[in-house]
Amino acid sequence: MANNKTVSDSSLLQTLFNLWPYMWPAGRTDLKMRVVWASVYLLVSKFVLLLVPYFFKWSTDALNGKMDLAGKVPDLLAGAIALVIAYNLTRLIQLGLNQLRDALFASVGQHAVRQLAYKTFVHMHELSLRFHLERKTGGLSRIIERGTKGIETIVRFTILNSVPTLIEFLLTAIIFWWGYGFSYLAVTAFTVWAYIWFTIRASDWRIAIRRAMNDSDTDANTKAIDSLLNFETVKYFGNEEMEARRFDRSMERYEKAATDVWTSLGWLNFGQGVIFGLGTTVMLILSALAVQRGEQTVGDFVFVNAMLLQLSVPLNFIGFVYREIRQGLTDIEQMFDLLEVKAEVRDAPDATPLDIKQGAISFKDVHFSYDPARPILKGISFEVPAGKTVAVVGPSGAGKSTLSRLLYRFYDIQSGSVSVDGQDIRTVTQKSLRSAIGMVPQDTVLFNDTVAYNIRYGRPSATDAEVKTAAEIAQIAHFIDLLPEGFDTKVGERGLKLSGGEKQRVAIARTVLKAPPILILDEATSALDTTTERDIQTALDVVSKNRTTLVIAHRLSTVIGADEIIVLKSGEIAERGTHTALLQKNGLYASMWNRQREATQAEEHLKQVRESDDMGVVNRLAPAS
Repeated sequence: MANNKTVSDSSLLQTLFNLWPYMWPAGRTDLKMRVVWASVYLLVSKFVLLLVPYFFKWSTDALNGKMDLAGKVPDLLAGAIALVIAYNLTRLIQLGLNQLRDALFASVGQHAVRQLAYKTFVHMHELSLRFHLERKTGGLSRIIERGTKGIETIVRFTILNSVPTLIEFLLTAIIFWWGYGFSYLAVTAFTVWAYIWFTIRASDWRIAIRRAMNDSDTDANTKAIDSLLNFETVKYFGNEEMEARRFDRSMERYEKAATDVWTSLGWLNFGQGVIFGLGTTVMLILSALAVQRGEQTVGDFVFVNAMLLQLSVPLNFIGFVYREIRQGLTDIEQMFDLLEVKAEVRDAPDATPLDIKQGAISFKDVHFSYDPARPILKGISFEVPAGKTVAVVGPSGAGKSTLSRLLYRFYDIQSGSVSVDGQDIRTVTQKSLRSAIGMVPQDTVLFNDTVAYNIRYGRPSATDAEVKTAAEIAQIAHFIDLLPEGFDTKVGERGLKLSGGEKQRVAIARTVLKAPPILILDEATSALDTTTERDIQTALDVVSKNRTTLVIAHRLSTVIGADEIIVLKSGEIAERGTHTALLQKNGLYASMWNRQREATQAEEHLKQVRESDDMGVVNRLAPAS
């Protein structure tokens, strides 16, 4: 990534080239005209600005009696006053032109920010699951945040500041050469060259420091978000102090880098002041000597000083602009690096929408691995007939959940085929494939919005009545009615205000609303208690009726009624058949069944003992009749 290397000149040019379509947006003639008019006002303001020192010179000469005003004091005073008024009026006109320029260009900059931010956001959702599993959300959001801010910096400064500063310097050099001779031009050119050279060298040094500060900032932000997202886990283990120390270590690095940034800025400003001060001293000495020789007037001395002071503003701004542009390009380059990341799973050029007839699923000799050195699925073949339910069970790490990810095409298989109604899912569009599948996962994560929003997420166009019907089918409507704000109740970050069972019911409701022909239940009840599991299972049975259903299960009690049960072990099918047939085989499935039944019986026995003890306490405390 760009934050781990020095940005080269070629990469800077490439970034500017990538940014140009946003600075000159296609199909937006109105914005292009704003750029044109802003540029016109910019040039006019520079020419007006160069008149300011002249009015200062003329008013000084008028007050000093060096201007020919027919020798009349009233004319002298009137002329001087008029020149002073003209001097200030010119400054106001130049200021007004600059503000008009900025106003015209504001929408161009903001449009560029919006377009590139939107493109990056869309691209993030197009990238494959592997990318998001390997990236840190906090750091990613920081890159996008800094990148969008950098866009406006580049767009504004490259067009509105860099070019006009160059124009102003050239015009100033011409005026000095034409009016005062080559020596003034030489001193001015050398001063400007030394100033810019020092600024660039110092700014490059500071950018390395700034990059270290950004890295520390990104790291601190990542740790903060990660810790807050796992708030409950932190509380479970009482690790608040550890998280605080971890965050503070990142902030300590940020503190040091930020201090270095401000210290280096002080040295930069001091160096710039020394260089420009020396140049100004030489120029004013030349002018003062010329005044003593009678070759120049006091007005000329004032004019030279005014021109240099006027030139110092954009020169000082050049340092700021260079630093901002360079930093902005560094930030934007990171965003463009994200945009250049290719999606691992992409639609084929001739991909067509999935044609759903019945929804039959077929896995044929499927081989897959996340890492070539560690195969996950080793030649898996099975079918889920239309309208039937097939369950996949097995020990942890057998590859059960991988099947659902492959069916959703979050990953592409290495060999074999996965098809729906005879259509290889690699030949159809991802959007049409995923629109045909409904998912109820083990860990349901909800958006920090209302209950209604999370249910309606299954079909955003659904009416309130349809949302309520889906909630009723998922057996959560009664619970929602008891909430103070009903369907408008906020569920909190990741749905933390709801219990596990309630979140699962919301997930079921939005799947009901989606009404897909294919349903995947990926260990949908494994994280729930036995009582809640039974209630949820009842709702799932209703939802899966007459739908092609693939059940990924940990608790075998939830798959007893499946049309076929497939037992995976180490990425291969160890057994397959109905619940009864598998028990008769007395193999891996029967062993798993017996262990889970014993665990369930022990849990129920312990529950009965606790209830019995509680009743005994109640009886002892009850008053005698």
